[in-house]
Amino acid sequence: MQKIRRLLCCILIISQLLAITTFAEPPAWPSDTGIMAESGAVIDADSGALIYGQNCINSAYPPASITKLLTALVVLEHCELDEIVTFSDTAMLSVEADSGNKLSLVAGDQLSVEDCLYALLLFSVNQSANALAEHTAGSISAFVDMMNAKAAQLGCSERTHFENPSGLNGDTQKVTAYDMALIAQAAFDNEELLKISSSLSHKIAPTANNPNGISFRHEHRLIYTTDPASEYYYPPAVAGKTGYLRLAGNTLVTYAEKDGRRLISVILKGSYGQYFVDGKNLLEFGFSRFKNMVIAEHESRYVTGEEPVLINGVSYYASDLMVEPERVITLPNNANFEDAALALEELPADHPDNAVALLRYSYNDRQIGKAFLLLKDSARTPVEIIPDSDSPSNPGESPTGTSDLDSPEKGGFSFQMPSLPVFAIGGAAVLALLVLLSGLWVFFSRRKEARDLAARREARRRRLQAAGDEAEFERLMEIRRAKDAMARQKRNDSSKDD
Repeated sequence: MQKIRRLLCCILIISQLLAITTFAEPPAWPSDTGIMAESGAVIDADSGALIYGQNCINSAYPPASITKLLTALVVLEHCELDEIVTFSDTAMLSVEADSGNKLSLVAGDQLSVEDCLYALLLFSVNQSANALAEHTAGSISAFVDMMNAKAAQLGCSERTHFENPSGLNGDTQKVTAYDMALIAQAAFDNEELLKISSSLSHKIAPTANNPNGISFRHEHRLIYTTDPASEYYYPPAVAGKTGYLRLAGNTLVTYAEKDGRRLISVILKGSYGQYFVDGKNLLEFGFSRFKNMVIAEHESRYVTGEEPVLINGVSYYASDLMVEPERVITLPNNANFEDAALALEELPADHPDNAVALLRYSYNDRQIGKAFLLLKDSARTPVEIIPDSDSPSNPGESPTGTSDLDSPEKGGFSFQMPSLPVFAIGGAAVLALLVLLSGLWVFFSRRKEARDLAARREARRRRLQAAGDEAEFERLMEIRRAKDAMARQKRNDSSKDD
């Protein structure tokens, strides 16, 4: 019995350890921040991870002049900087009466695409937005179609829609903070746009009312403020765009760089002055509470080992595969790379030529980064696996004996680190096995006790026989057997009564 008690104690200790392992969760995603504006978001520009959002996905608001970031992006993707833009009557008149004419432009003025973009992004000239739209697409309406197509391409939701290139009032001109962050991410990935938007001032060429040209400076306070005592002083701020309409309130996009990381904050429906503080606070929250980890430096699955890897019906040698370099995931400071879940996805339309799969990472169901799984230049020719229709199909195993990561019938394939329910099932299975083993231990222990008892009785019989008292021993055994028979009869009678 002493051994049984020890075994049960061991089982109890192991079950407690399993419980700790089974229900351990990665650190919570920090969310202890907030803004005074109605809506806002901050994302990592390299991983694309949404670090924090407030009414940022399901609520759309008028964007005002931060619209001009999308306008500039579309223009730069279709025009050269030295092309000449002519300001038409339509470009000059397609603005609201009280929207102003900051550079005193007139119909017939001509400026380069570059000068128009500086006027657009630094000084928010609405007439410049219209002139660039006409120059790029032939008409403002055609350009707006290009804007909405680009927004959809970038992954913006149907809640986001644009009616004009300037950001002036429109019945359906709205954007969510998260969608605006996606647009800004693509905009600041454009080197020329980033260069223009990060300039503190610019002087354009002569126009009819400005024969000597005219200079203007950036309107974004976080970018141009140099006084450390100011609440708007924020050296990491590099580029961005402001906006204001009575319906939109104050809107703001800010791109910042710090410690090798790039973040973008978006503020919608903010209040005067405070919206700069809101944007700054979101950025500082992202920089101080999160970190980026290079995927290729930590990911070993699919790129190490001797066994072939089956992906989308094709078998690859792990040594022939590599993870796209310099791609990162964003994690809380106290989290580890292993805390991220991994899924393999089908290749998107714009994948690299040597890509074989897309690795996508998540953290508690939050997307935190992605990278392509690539075939090395020196890779051996992969082999396409054609399943034998006559052989039984085992969904848990591939023809090469490795895990079946691909299901062509489902149009894709996936792999994910075991989630908490999986760990729970595994822990329960181990616990059940331990209970079974303990039962077997008790069973065989009782059999051993019975054998020992029989051996002792036989030894006593032999001793009595040697002493001439074998008859006395047999008499005692008959009495014992009679008592056992009576006890069994009582149990049987009792069970019948029940």
